[in-house]
Amino acid sequence: MALRCVGLGEVLWDLLPSGRQLGGAPANFAYHAAALGAEGRVVSRVGADEPGRDLLARLHGLGLPVDATAVDPEAPTGTVSVAMEAGGHPHYTIHEGVAWDRLVAGPAERAAVAAADAVCFGSLAQRTPGARAAIAALLDATPATALRIFDVNLRQHYHSAELIRASLGRANALKLNETELPVLGAQLGLPAGERDALAALAAGHRLRAVIHTRGERGCLALVDGSWVEHPGVRVAVADTVGAGDAFTAAFALGLLRGWAPAVIVERATAVAAFVCTQRGATPALPPALTAPFRG
Repeated sequence: MALRCVGLGEVLWDLLPSGRQLGGAPANFAYHAAALGAEGRVVSRVGADEPGRDLLARLHGLGLPVDATAVDPEAPTGTVSVAMEAGGHPHYTIHEGVAWDRLVAGPAERAAVAAADAVCFGSLAQRTPGARAAIAALLDATPATALRIFDVNLRQHYHSAELIRASLGRANALKLNETELPVLGAQLGLPAGERDALAALAAGHRLRAVIHTRGERGCLALVDGSWVEHPGVRVAVADTVGAGDAFTAAFALGLLRGWAPAVIVERATAVAAFVCTQRGATPALPPALTAPFRG
């Protein structure tokens, strides 16, 4: 049976200079997990509008079930305006009052997370009290054996120390990037050194894995008490949208399959590097990358 991976939170249209693309870190995670051989599913909400219908059709076309992606009768489908900065790095303007801000823990949503082997969630989708409560309830409904990955995903002003602590309390794995670690360090009073900060996060919140991605400088991870580091892969960058989510999906599958940490990091880095060479967050992955995950 395929591993079941749920992206819990926002699903939206990224409005890129080149056109709109499916977006939202949880949706990207679910897509890449499916592309690597898992059963991916998005637990989110879209509007009862044309962008919402198009988004559901896009998810279906990517092979992602939409039974836990509800249609909100009032709020519009989420959108994010994306401008590209130097080096292909995205700058986001995230619009408020949208459907995923009204996420609920209904029967379909609970059924999806109750069957999950891995659930990935972040801080952005918790920006409203209602959605935050729903995400907490859904995380509490996951199996005790499930991998619960908190992908920090700090955006604009939609985060706080209280939210970060509460999310870490429901996670057993953490993924954060090079710009997010200093923010968490200040919010949580972490030690100054990179390894000391990651070790403090792991010990303080009983995390099985802490993954720190560092862009072109690769990554550093603490997995089951062991350190593993990768220098990164240099590629011609089209844009970096979705690369971190691809890394998280690959890392989660490797962890669930019991691979050695060095193997997980090597393969996750290769997947993320390829995504950087493509436009948008959900490019088709070549068989050479997906084969090890399906074997």
